[in-house]
Amino acid sequence: METILNRISRLFEEKKSSKRNSLSLYLLIFNLIKESILNNDIPEGSILPSTRTLANRLKTSRSTIIKAYEQLIMQGYIESKAGSGHRVKNRITDSFHSKSIVFNFSRYPALSEAGKSFQKSVTIMNIFDDGCIAFKPDLPPLDIFPVNQWKNITNTYWRYIKASDLTYSASSGTMHLKKTLANYLNLSRNIKCDASQIIIVSGSVQSLYLIGNVLLNPGDAVAIENPTFPNIHAIFKGLRAHIHAVPVDQEGLKVSDLNDITQQNIKLVHTVPSCHYPTGVKMSLKRRLELLKWANENKAIIIENDYEHEVNNYQDFIPSLYSLDTEQRTVFLGTFNRILHPSIRVGYMVVPYYLLNPIEALLKHSHRFVPSSIQVVLSHFIEKNYLYKHIKNVIEIIEERKKIFYETFENCFGSKLSLDPRSTLSLHTLAVLPEGLKDTALAYIFAKNNIRVYEYSRCFVDSNIKQGLILGVAPVRAPIIKENIIKMEQIFREYSKVQLTE
Repeated sequence: METILNRISRLFEEKKSSKRNSLSLYLLIFNLIKESILNNDIPEGSILPSTRTLANRLKTSRSTIIKAYEQLIMQGYIESKAGSGHRVKNRITDSFHSKSIVFNFSRYPALSEAGKSFQKSVTIMNIFDDGCIAFKPDLPPLDIFPVNQWKNITNTYWRYIKASDLTYSASSGTMHLKKTLANYLNLSRNIKCDASQIIIVSGSVQSLYLIGNVLLNPGDAVAIENPTFPNIHAIFKGLRAHIHAVPVDQEGLKVSDLNDITQQNIKLVHTVPSCHYPTGVKMSLKRRLELLKWANENKAIIIENDYEHEVNNYQDFIPSLYSLDTEQRTVFLGTFNRILHPSIRVGYMVVPYYLLNPIEALLKHSHRFVPSSIQVVLSHFIEKNYLYKHIKNVIEIIEERKKIFYETFENCFGSKLSLDPRSTLSLHTLAVLPEGLKDTALAYIFAKNNIRVYEYSRCFVDSNIKQGLILGVAPVRAPIIKENIIKMEQIFREYSKVQLTE
């Protein structure tokens, strides 16, 4: 492998040997490093050789290298930090990655219909990895995650690891974690399932992708709640399903509207019964039984997405659709990304027996398995009762921060903008915008000020779109909550003046 030092040395010898080269030595070195950065020959974030090391390699004085580096710093190509040396800066606008490349597409194979469909539908999704935490709706209180407990279990795992444990793992997950989850779901959700029915995945999006691929052909009918997660809409649209938007009332998904489209032969119904996203409605027991009855009569499969069930169902417990199902028609989805932290990338689904083999086969054709080390550590984390204690802490913190969030928001915004007075506990809340204001524009302005919110309008499948903001109440501490809500109100006030007077 060629090191940065070797690459600079090679380029220097090539430039130096050129008869046309009449530049002074420091400018020669400056130009070749600058060109290497712009051409991505020296990647962003790379640490350059020390001035002494480079001077020795190029057989020149150290002062020449220092002068070249100073010029690179002045022009913004590198930065110098005490103890860290000289590092190539991240150059967003001029980087190798942002150069526009024009392809003659006629000279390349055409994309598949699936490739085109997913490329188009990805624009619907909520995917932000910009580092903004306040007020991202899908984040738990990250600052209270028990890092030391997790670290201790991880250290113990690696201390006693056997060579045989480092081989491939089962695609559907380690039996250790699956058995632990089967017991956990039995106690926490009254879900009685065999460990073999549990599939370990990286999150709900992967679960939906797997289920959709084993059940749907292009044009097959799927019913989803309206509004709903943009990612749900995107997955089924990418799979080229025929999507039916079913409204939600105060009891949850309106099963009566499903009856109106029975002739469409709906294969799948996706629902979030424990806390509808984003309105917070909890599906009533009566409505759950109606939905199961409808699915039985129409040979359909229900996807029960309980993405925050530890938080939503801690009190006022209502039986899950899966536990009420007597005909193996429900796929139960859960995730630890919402209760622990998103970077853990562990979710699970409980599937009917008849779907096990095709889903496992698809797993073997795709990602193979979630790393077994994480699965074993998570299993011990649950067995040691750390998860239960963490859930209690999370709920207490959410309730505390929600109270501060609502009070600060009301004090700042008054009657200009109000939050949904929901009773169901959740990681997020909803504010519907006054007529004439656009949530996409507001979200964009907030993001430029390091505040991340989701747009309510993106959650709607049909043309009957409402404008609003979905805000996370849990991820940041009280002082940051107050500081950012004050900032939001100032931005909102300026934006409203412009929009409402036009």
